[in-house]
Amino acid sequence: MSAITAILYLLGGAGLGTLYFLALDRAVRLHVGGAGRLPLIALSLLRLAGAATALWWVAQAGAAALLLTLAGFLVARTGVQRHVYRR
Repeated sequence: MSAITAILYLLGGAGLGTLYFLALDRAVRLHVGGAGRLPLIALSLLRLAGAATALWWVAQAGAAALLLTLAGFLVARTGVQRHVYRR
């Protein structure tokens, strides 16, 4: 795997993680705000299905690609946490 490909997997994982954790933050805010069950269930299913599909697709490229994507995913978690806590 070339360095450029590795960086792309890392950035893709960061993008996926950012979307995932921002959707999680949105679901928590909806729950705290007293939203009904349907929006919470829909958002949770969409979040989980999207992440599972993307990670399955990346896993088809091999273990290195999956590990790089997961590393980016976890880096995004820290970034989203900092963004959310600054609000």
